[in-house]
Amino acid sequence: MKFFHLSDLHIGKQLHRYNLGEEQRDIFAQIVSLAKEERPDAVLIAGDIYDSPVPSADAVSIFDEFLTELCAIEPQIAVLIIAGNHDSARRLDFASNILSKHKVYIAGLPPMHEGERILKVTLADEYGPVDFYLLPFVKPGFVRPLLGDGITGYDAAVRALLAREEFDAKRRNVLISHQFYTAGGKEPKVSDSEVHYVGGIENVDVSALEPFDYAALGHIHKAQQIGGERYRYCGTPLPYSVSEADDAKRVTVVELGPKGEEPLIRELPLHPVRRVRKFAGSLQEILNAAGEEVCHDYVSITLTDDVEAYQPKEQLEERFDRILEIRIDNARTRKLAELSGEELVEINPYEAFGKFFAEMNGREMTEEEREMMRQVIAQEWEEES
Repeated sequence: MKFFHLSDLHIGKQLHRYNLGEEQRDIFAQIVSLAKEERPDAVLIAGDIYDSPVPSADAVSIFDEFLTELCAIEPQIAVLIIAGNHDSARRLDFASNILSKHKVYIAGLPPMHEGERILKVTLADEYGPVDFYLLPFVKPGFVRPLLGDGITGYDAAVRALLAREEFDAKRRNVLISHQFYTAGGKEPKVSDSEVHYVGGIENVDVSALEPFDYAALGHIHKAQQIGGERYRYCGTPLPYSVSEADDAKRVTVVELGPKGEEPLIRELPLHPVRRVRKFAGSLQEILNAAGEEVCHDYVSITLTDDVEAYQPKEQLEERFDRILEIRIDNARTRKLAELSGEELVEINPYEAFGKFFAEMNGREMTEEEREMMRQVIAQEWEEES
C-alpha cells in the first residue's frame, strides 16, 4: 500500500503582506505530477487545508482545482482529508457524503455524541486490508458531551477517543491526526508560522499512537519523526515563515508491506516558484548578491553597516522584488539593546501567573492550585481558538 502524506496546506495564507496563491497553485501542480508518476493508492492530507476558518473564494478555488486534478488520475486515487485547528470543521465537512462516493473522504469533526466513531476508511492491496482512521483536530471541549467532564486535557481527549475504537491487531492500521505530539516530554522542532501554546497544555504523547503501523501527523511545519520512524510530521509544502528559509520542502511517500514490517518512507523534493532567503551583511554586500537567481525571491535582510547607509530601503527595493523585512544589527543597535536593560524573556501564561502568585502570597502554589490553574488556562485557550 503506497500513499502520499501531506499536511498544513494553509491555502490562502500570506507571507507577511504577499499573497501566495500563485506559489500554492504551482506547488499543488507539482504534487499532482508526482502522483501521476508514483501512482499512490491514496493521498492523506492531515489538516489545516485552509489558513482561515472562513477561506476566501480564491482559496476555495485553489483547493477545488487541486482536488479535481488528483481525482482525475487513473486508476483513481483515494483522498483522505481531516480538519486542522485552522479549518472550519463544518465547512470542510460540506458535501462529504457525496464526495465519499468519489473516493474523497473527509472528517471535519471528531466523535462528539453517543454512537459516533472515528471515521474509518478501508483500502486493500496484495497483503490484505489497511484501515485508515481519520481523526481531525481534537479539543477537550469538543468531546466532553461524549466522554464526560473528566476530560480536561488534549492527551486525555485523544486517548479516550482512540480507546473507544476496536482496532484489529492483525490488520495494518494508519492514523491521520492533527495534534501537537511529543515523545516523553520531548517536543518536535517548530517554526514561526505555527500556532503552538507553550507549557505542555495541548501536548499529546506519542505513546497513544502505539496501535498504528503509521501515523500521518499534521500541525508542525517542519518535516520530522517524533518518537519513532512510523510517527511522522510531513511538514508544509511551502515555507510560510522566515524561520523555514533553510527547510527543504518535500512530499512524504509511505509504502506499507505485510503486517509487522516497518514502513518504507522516502521523500520527493518540491521546488517552489520563489524561495525564502535570508541575507546578512553590509548594504553593498547584499546589493552585490542580488543576482537574477535571487532577486525575485522572498528575502529577509539584516544590515550590519556601522555607518548608516544612504536610503538603504530604497536601494534594496530597486534590486529585490519581495522584501519581507529589513533589520539592523550593528554596534549601535547592540549598544542600545544593552542600555535598555535586561533582555525581555517571553514566558507562558502559566509561568507568569506562578510568579505573580508567589509575589502576592509569599509562597509557591500547591500542586492542587497548580492543577486548577492549568485547567483554567486550558479552558480559556479552548474558548479563544
